[in-house]
Amino acid sequence: MTTDRNYQEYWLKAIREMIDLFQPDLLYSDSGLPFLQPEAELSNTQPGLEAVAHLYNTSIEKFGSNHAVYTQKDRRPQIAEVGLVDVECSQLAEISQRPWQTDTFLGGWFYDEGCSYKPVNQLIEMLVDIVSKNGCMMLNVSQRPDGTIDEEARWELEEIGKWISICGEGIYGTRPFRVFGEGDTRVTIQGFTEERAPWTAKDFRFTTDKSGKILYAFMMAEPADHRAVITSLTEQFHLSRHSAFCP
Repeated sequence: MTTDRNYQEYWLKAIREMIDLFQPDLLYSDSGLPFLQPEAELSNTQPGLEAVAHLYNTSIEKFGSNHAVYTQKDRRPQIAEVGLVDVECSQLAEISQRPWQTDTFLGGWFYDEGCSYKPVNQLIEMLVDIVSKNGCMMLNVSQRPDGTIDEEARWELEEIGKWISICGEGIYGTRPFRVFGEGDTRVTIQGFTEERAPWTAKDFRFTTDKSGKILYAFMMAEPADHRAVITSLTEQFHLSRHSAFCP
């Protein structure tokens, strides 16, 4: 990021104007907090912090409380608390006490007729694993030059929608359980890597409703004998009436 003070002042004015005109619900930095260098002292945070503060204050003026979300990619604790940490094309290994986000794509950030799309099953598995760790997933759907999406992308989104119509109760508005899951399989966490995990029938991911009284268990692979065995529960918890093999 540039260290030019004149440009930083221009940028801040432009961002403030955009917020005033459009009052966005989400402000996303494809970087850390502007204009803070990854290894720099935390003193050079004024332009970015002023922009985020204006976003939040504008939302408070409109709604009475802040409804806006700011995301950035710097995981240092002093910066992460400014908004939501975004983990591009990867995930976190454990439950985070603070909400976080993965941003990823069907087949690429920009439209390419020759690219291959992630399997629907993999996208659903990623979503479940992320949500079980207090995260959310932002999915990029690349468009043709005329703004339309191709048939394969539409089919994948419709298939995800079908799954959500059955299992969405265990995704939307949920909270992490005391453990994110059980089983030995883990997603690959290494830079911009999204290999499909080799799930087994012993792998589960958990979420709960806001009250913590309903537990949702997602089985990550279909068992050959059609039996599900969960070992992480105590007598205090009962599974939701809804159950479904994931994906």
